[in-house]
Amino acid sequence: MAANDMAWTRFGKKKDMPGGLWIKCESCGAMLFRKEFEQRNRVCQTCNYHFTLPARERIALTADEGSFEEMWIKLGAEDVLEFNDRIPYGEKLIASRQKTGESDAMVTGKATIKGVPCALGVMNFQFMGGSMGMVVGTKIALLCEMAAEQGLPVVLFACSGGARMHEGAVSLMQMAKTCGALQRLHKSGGVSISVMTHPTTGGVTASFSSVCDFVIAEPGALIGFAGPRVIATTIKKELPKGFQRSEFLLEKGQLDRIVHRSNMRNELARLLAYATGLDPVAVYKAGQEKAGEDRAGEERAGEAKAGDKKGAAVASAVASAAEVATKADKKSDAKAKKADKKKAKPKAKAKKG
Repeated sequence: MAANDMAWTRFGKKKDMPGGLWIKCESCGAMLFRKEFEQRNRVCQTCNYHFTLPARERIALTADEGSFEEMWIKLGAEDVLEFNDRIPYGEKLIASRQKTGESDAMVTGKATIKGVPCALGVMNFQFMGGSMGMVVGTKIALLCEMAAEQGLPVVLFACSGGARMHEGAVSLMQMAKTCGALQRLHKSGGVSISVMTHPTTGGVTASFSSVCDFVIAEPGALIGFAGPRVIATTIKKELPKGFQRSEFLLEKGQLDRIVHRSNMRNELARLLAYATGLDPVAVYKAGQEKAGEDRAGEERAGEAKAGDKKGAAVASAVASAAEVATKADKKSDAKAKKADKKKAKPKAKAKKG
C-alpha cells in the first residue's frame, strides 16, 4: 500500500485510509482536500494557484447548462509523416485518445454564456500537452468561419505547450491559418475573445491567443514563446521577478485584464453582451437572478431532502420502538408462561401423593 494511503493513529499503528483524498499544490506545496479543491474549480485555497482544467470541465464551468453543442467531433490527427520519437506519433495519438476520450486537443462548438450565444473553443492540455497540430488549427478556422456566417462572437480558451513537433512544418502552418481565420472574422464584423490559461506557450502564444479583440488571462498563468529558463540561459541574464506570468504581461500591456476563474463566466458574459449589442447590466442581473433561482432551488431540494431524512428517521424510530415493545411483550409472555409452569408443578406432585 502506498504511503499516502496510510495514516498514523494516536497509538502509533497504521490505519488504512481511502487513496486520493488529498492533492499537493504544484505551486506552494500545500496539501489540499480533494473534495474542497474540486469545489473551488481546481484553485489552491492557500496560494490561489490555478491548476489546468480538462476541456469538458472548462466547458461545464463556462457555458450555460445543456447549451453546448459540439461540432466537428470526428476530426482527428493522423501520422502522415510517420514521425518516430521514443514512441511513434501514431501510438501517442491512440494513447491520448484512450486517456482523454477526445479526438484531439481542441473541443469546439456553439453555446450560450448567461444566455448570450457564442462560438466556443477550448484546448485540452491533457491531450499531448494541448499541442497545436493540423486538427486544432482546422477546428479553430472552422469555428471562426461558422461564427462569421451566423454572426456569433468567438471565445477561445488557450492551454498549450505550443506547436505539435510530430507534424513538422504542418503544425507551424496552423499559426498562420488561425490568425488568418480571426482576421476574416474581424473583417466580417465579428468579435473574438481569447482567454490564456496556465500554461500558454510556444506557437499558440505567437498566434491566435494573442491576436483576438479581447485578450484576458487567469492569475499566475505562464504565458510566453520560449520558457524562462531557455531565455535566461540564452541571454545569460537574470530575468525580472514574475517574468512571463500574466501579472507581468498585464503591466507591460500584452493583456487587457486578469480574471479569476470564479469570475470568468461573469466577465465573459459582460464582454459578449458588449460584442452583441446587449445591455451588459441586464445580462449580469439576469445571470444573478438565475443564480439566485438555482440557489433557491438547491435550498428547497436540500430542505425536502432533510425533511425526507427526518421523516425516515422518525419512521425508523417508531419502527424501532415498536420492535422493542414487541420484544418486551414476548419476553413478558415468556416469563408468565414460565411462572404458570412453576405453579403447575406442585399441584401435579400433590395429586401424585
